[in-house]
Amino acid sequence: MADVICGGWSETKTADEQIQKICDNVKNQVEKETHENYVEFHAVEYRSQVVAGANYLIKFFVTSMCVHVGGTSYLHLMVWQRLPCDGGQDALTGVQQHHHKDDPLVPF
Repeated sequence: MADVICGGWSETKTADEQIQKICDNVKNQVEKETHENYVEFHAVEYRSQVVAGANYLIKFFVTSMCVHVGGTSYLHLMVWQRLPCDGGQDALTGVQQHHHKDDPLVPF
């Protein structure tokens, strides 16, 4: 975490198992927010921010139960991971739909 400044966002990184686990933890919240049921829900890349816990801005490749003709859909999610002393849960704090593969991860 040498590139992380407290309160600042990291550079964009390739998602790993830890980030996918966070995504899996908030999948139901995302489906409720977007009114979609996702067949595929894969983290692609992310940025992180150290706060009282950690914020994650994560790009996802998604496929819903409805077939979308003519392209791939990406979501950008904001997730807050509480400190262990506060329970350590992952909470969805924002969703942006209709992104493309090359859209940059910009805090919202």
